[in-house]
Amino acid sequence: MILDAAALSARNLFAPETRSVFWKTLGLTVLVLIGLWFGLRESFIAFVMPFIEGFVPDLPAWAGWLTFVFGILASIGLALGLALLLSPVTAIIAGLFLDDVAEVVEKRDYPNDPPGRAMPMGEAILASIKFFGVVIVGNLIALMLLFIPGINILAFFLVNGYLLGREFFEFAAMRFRSVEEAKLLRSRHSTTVFLAGLVIAAFLAVPILNLLTPLFAAGLMVHLHKALTARDVTLKR
Repeated sequence: MILDAAALSARNLFAPETRSVFWKTLGLTVLVLIGLWFGLRESFIAFVMPFIEGFVPDLPAWAGWLTFVFGILASIGLALGLALLLSPVTAIIAGLFLDDVAEVVEKRDYPNDPPGRAMPMGEAILASIKFFGVVIVGNLIALMLLFIPGINILAFFLVNGYLLGREFFEFAAMRFRSVEEAKLLRSRHSTTVFLAGLVIAAFLAVPILNLLTPLFAAGLMVHLHKALTARDVTLKR
């Protein structure tokens, strides 16, 4: 079920019907990440560089190579900071375009089913901001665990698998259900939703391709919600 949903979502990435959403999602993701990069860089220059410049002159002449080391560490730190923010960026952008993706998927792959209800813009923005905050906190915890050998990479997948799976599934479910019903459905199928979230986390870990995470995750969870709903109906008969 999960692999089928992932395959359908991957095929959906480059389908003609989703081309408009594809470019909007990709363009906005890139612009936000560029803005964050410059923000991190300027923050580093403003707050960290004065400390380094005050520290380096006190070093012996032979230790001047430490300046070079500081530069490398700064670059790695900025890259890690940007990687940390990729999940929250994915979350907030997905909140803006989930309904666009869902509408295309529903019309093309489920033409005989009743269409979903688009989330009001204000509600979507509030949900995205809430998701943004939750993912930031979760990834800060995962970042702390990066320094513990053996569980650092595992922490990244577990945290993002749980958070991305939960929020994207509830976003998709709320097109057809109330907030309470969407949460209840997710709770009833928590293992399946978590495993689907791990697939999203794996997608997120692939450089360049991860820029399309909002589009991939939204499509995957629309298909998964449809599959779980159909299975529940069949079991009740």
